[in-house]
Amino acid sequence: MTDKRPVCLTIGGSDACGGAGIQADLRIFEQLGVRGCSVVTALTAQNPQEILRIEPVSLAQIDAELTAIFDYYDIAAVKTGMLVDAEHIVVISALLDEYHTGKPLVVDPVMVASSGRRLLDEGSVQTLGKTLIRQATLVTPNLDEAYVLLGRATGDAVEDAKALASNLDCAVLLKGGHGEEDVLMDMLCEGNGEITPFEHKKQDWNKEQSHGTGCRLASGITASLGLGNNLIDSVNAAIKRLQGGL
Repeated sequence: MTDKRPVCLTIGGSDACGGAGIQADLRIFEQLGVRGCSVVTALTAQNPQEILRIEPVSLAQIDAELTAIFDYYDIAAVKTGMLVDAEHIVVISALLDEYHTGKPLVVDPVMVASSGRRLLDEGSVQTLGKTLIRQATLVTPNLDEAYVLLGRATGDAVEDAKALASNLDCAVLLKGGHGEEDVLMDMLCEGNGEITPFEHKKQDWNKEQSHGTGCRLASGITASLGLGNNLIDSVNAAIKRLQGGL
């Protein structure tokens, strides 16, 4: 039988322990009823506590994989995660500009690992802001990544989300999961400046449970957008699903 499910694509790093990255994204795609394709930007030796080694995939291989996928499939939505460096970002941005213009693109700006390791240098962050983010439907920074993108400390969630959306010229979901309060807030600011808050209790997750939460949230939003749902409903459903521990 022909598989008539929408096809979603994840572009990011491979997680050796399977809790985050490409592996987590593909599981979420399958659970939410879309067919998943993937392009791996880097192989990682990691566990929920630390990243031991990163091996980037060649630009030629990434170019070939993206071309092969877009030549065959009608991709409904794309999610990006770990992008390695400025050169990888430029190649991926150019190919998405050629093949995926006008369709949902969710950029999870993976800059700092949960272990604290910096994954994108300053030049690569600037390149990301000038290329892929400008093409994005939604960017999903956590508080650490918002600090990097804003160039200042975060404070008021509404004002920070508005500033990010204005600076990045796209909708932003500012995730509050790294906050210290008992009740946390994820703040969605759409391109027109409209704010939608999503409140939830801080979860008492261990390192394994919290590993990859950003990946799973972004891929859940991507799958929902690929199924034709609007942005607010997609964000709401993905947050509820993540907070429910499903």
